[in-house]
Amino acid sequence: MHQALEPTADPAWVLCEQGYDLMRETGVESRFAVSNGFLGVRGARAISRGPTWVSWLNMFNWTSWPRTYVAGLFDTPNAEPVVPALVPVADWLRVRILLDDVPLLLRSGDLLSHFRNLDMKRGLLISGWHHRSPAGVVVRLRTLRLVSLAERALGLQLIQLAIEEGQAEVTLEASFDAAGSGLDLVKLERDCGVWRTEQSGKGLAMAAGATLRLDGQDLAPVELGHLNWSWRWPSVAGQVASFDRLVAVARGDRPGDDPGRVARDALAGAGRIGWRGVLDAHEAAWAERWRCSDIEVEGDAEAQQALRFAAYHLNSAANPADERVSIGARALTGESYLGHVFWDTEIYLLPFYTVTWPEAARSLLMYRHRTLGGARAKAARMGWRGALYAWESADTGEETTPERVRGPDGKIVDVLCGTQEQHISADVAYAVWQYWQATEDDGFMLEAGAEIILETARFWASRTEAPDAVGHRHIRGIIGPDEFHEHVDDNAYTNVMAGWNIRRGLDVVAWLRERHPDRWTALSGELALDDSELAQWREADESLVTGFDAHSGLFEQFAGYYELEPIDLADYAGRTVAMDVVLGRERTRRCQVIKQADVVALLALLPDDLDRWAREANFRFYEPRCSHDSSLSRAMHGLVAARLGDVEMALRHFRRTAAIDLADTNGGSAGGVHIAAQGGLWQVAVFGFAGLSLLDRGLSFDPHLPAGWQSLGFRVQWRGRALRVRVVAEGGVVEATLERGEALTVLVRGEPYEVGPDRPLRVRLGA
Repeated sequence: MHQALEPTADPAWVLCEQGYDLMRETGVESRFAVSNGFLGVRGARAISRGPTWVSWLNMFNWTSWPRTYVAGLFDTPNAEPVVPALVPVADWLRVRILLDDVPLLLRSGDLLSHFRNLDMKRGLLISGWHHRSPAGVVVRLRTLRLVSLAERALGLQLIQLAIEEGQAEVTLEASFDAAGSGLDLVKLERDCGVWRTEQSGKGLAMAAGATLRLDGQDLAPVELGHLNWSWRWPSVAGQVASFDRLVAVARGDRPGDDPGRVARDALAGAGRIGWRGVLDAHEAAWAERWRCSDIEVEGDAEAQQALRFAAYHLNSAANPADERVSIGARALTGESYLGHVFWDTEIYLLPFYTVTWPEAARSLLMYRHRTLGGARAKAARMGWRGALYAWESADTGEETTPERVRGPDGKIVDVLCGTQEQHISADVAYAVWQYWQATEDDGFMLEAGAEIILETARFWASRTEAPDAVGHRHIRGIIGPDEFHEHVDDNAYTNVMAGWNIRRGLDVVAWLRERHPDRWTALSGELALDDSELAQWREADESLVTGFDAHSGLFEQFAGYYELEPIDLADYAGRTVAMDVVLGRERTRRCQVIKQADVVALLALLPDDLDRWAREANFRFYEPRCSHDSSLSRAMHGLVAARLGDVEMALRHFRRTAAIDLADTNGGSAGGVHIAAQGGLWQVAVFGFAGLSLLDRGLSFDPHLPAGWQSLGFRVQWRGRALRVRVVAEGGVVEATLERGEALTVLVRGEPYEVGPDRPLRVRLGA
C-alpha cells in the first residue's frame, strides 16, 4: 500500500496544499475533487471531521462540505426557489479514529503537519496527517481516494495508520453518513443500501466492502453493521494498520430498474481483482486520457500547472457512456447552480471534447437530443415554433431557471434569464455543427444532429418579428451574454447567431436532400417541414438586423447601446464586488458596462465572418467596457486577443482565468470548480496561442506564443485522424506528426501543407 500512497514524482503533475486553513477549506475541497463523470467526490477530509451541525447559519459557515454526487440524480427539494437540484448521496468515506476511546480530532492536540496532493496524472487524491494527541500519542496517517475512470461505478479509499510514539487502544470506525442527503431509504442491508428520490422517483444503490490489516495480517472487525465496520486493537509504536474500502454505486432512472443488483455486481467484480486491480485499471484509463489530451508548455511552470489542472477537471467531468446527463456549471465538484446545465457546456467545454475526446462530445450532444422534447415544449409555451432550449437544464430538458430569487438585501428579484436569454438554442446548434465538421460523424448527424439544427433554425425563424416599414426583421425583448442589460432589442450576439443557425439549417436540408434523401423524406415528414417554410427561413435570415455598421466595422451590442452612459472601469480598479453591486442594478442597466464577453464572444465563435480590421475594431471598443463579472469572460477575451496578436493582453486574461480556481480570486470556489473557465483556459492556449482553427476545409494554425513560452504541444483528433502538434518559439516552428489515420492537408498561416503517416510536418513561420 505504501507505494500506492506516493504521488507522481514530477511536480508538474501534482497540485499541493500544505497545512490546514479553516477559512479556505471549502475552496480547497472543490479544487481537490475527484470525479469520473458519473461519480464526483469533493476533497474533504474523511477522517475524524467531528460533528457538522450549526443551528444558525447566518453567523456560521461550514468549515467542510463533504459531498459525493451522482450525475443525473436530480430531485426537487423543499427549498427556495423550488427547482430541481442535484442530490448529494451518502458520504461513503467517513472514518472515525479513537485513541483509548477519545476521538482523534484535528483541532484537539498538536497538528504536526497536514497536506493534500491532487495527483492529476493518476487521477486521485493523496493526503497526509501527522498529529500528537492530548495524551502524547503521535499518529501518522496517509490516505488515498479515487473514483474509477475504468469502471465508473467504483470508488476506492485507502488509509495507512501508524503509531509513531506512545501506545493506545485504537478504534477505527468506518461508516456511511446519509444525513442530509435528501434521499428516502428503501432498503438497508449489511453490504448495500438502496434509496429513492421523493419526487423524481430515481433509485440509488451503494454497495461496499472494507478490510483492515495490521502489519500485513487481516484483522476481523469487532462490529459489523449495515454499511459500517469497527475494528479495535492495542497498538504500539512502529505498528502499521492498512485499511481499504471499495464502494459501487448505481443509479436507476425508471421504476423497474434494480440499482441494488447493479451495484452488488459491480462490487463483486471489484472484489475479484482487489483494490490493487481497481487502482491499476484506473491509472491505465487515466494514462490513455492524458495520451490524448495532455498539453505541454515549456518555459512557464505556472501555465503548465494551470493547463494540467484544467485538463484534469475536464477529463473528470465527462462520461461518454451516459447520454442522459450533461455537465453542470460546477461539474460534480460542488453545489452552486444546483448541478444545472447552461450554454457553458456547448461553448466552453465541447471544443475540448470535440478535439481530444470525440466520444464524450457526442454523448453530451446526445443529451441535448434527448431533451429536445423539453425545448420544443418551452418554445410552444412561449408562442414560437421549433426548439428553445432551457437556459438551465437538469435531467428532463424542462426549464429549471428559478423565476424569482431572494437578493442579498432580502428583496425578491425576478429572474428573466429563463425566458429572455435565448441564444442557448444557437449555442447548442453551433456545438452540433462544430462536432460534425471536426468528426464527419454522419451517423450522429442523421440520428440526432440534423433534427437539433433544423428545430433550432425553425425557432429562430419564428422568433423574428414581421418585417418593419423598411423590411427589417427584429428580435426584441432579449438578454444577450451580457446579463447586466435585460429586455433589450436586437442583441448582436443573439441575432448574428440566430442567422448563422438558420443558414446551417438550410445547409443541413441541402445535405440531406443530396446525400440522404430517404432520411430527408422521413425527417421532413416528422417535422412537417416543407419548401414554403424553408423560403420563410431564407427571408428571415436575409432581413434580420445585426447592428453591424460597415463604415466603422462595429456591431452595436444592442439597439440603443451607444446612447447609454459611458463608464470608465479604471475608476473602479481594486473593487471586490461585481459592478452591478457597485453601481446598483438600475444604474448598471443605464450604462455601457458589460458583464462578460458579448460582441467579443462573436469574434471568438465566428472569426471568419469578419475581416481582421473589423474584429480588431470591435475588440478594442468592447474590451475596456467589460467588467469581467463572470468566470466565463476573461478566457473569451484572451482567445480573441491572442488571435489578434495581442499576446501580452491574452496572457493576462489567461492567468486571471487560471487564478479563479487555483487562487480562488472570486471567492466562489467553495461551490465547485468553475468548469467553463477551465474549458476556456484550454481554448486560450490551443485556439489562441497555438492559433488552431477548425475550418470546413481542414485544420489551420496561426500561432502566437507568449514571451517565455519555449514551446506548446498538444494532440488533435480530426476526421478520424490523430495529430500531434508542437509550436516552438525559437525560430518560429510548427511541427505536426500524424499518429493515426490517412494523410491530410493543414494550413499554417494560410499556406497548405501535406501531413502523412511517413511525412511529418515542420514549417518555419515566415519562411
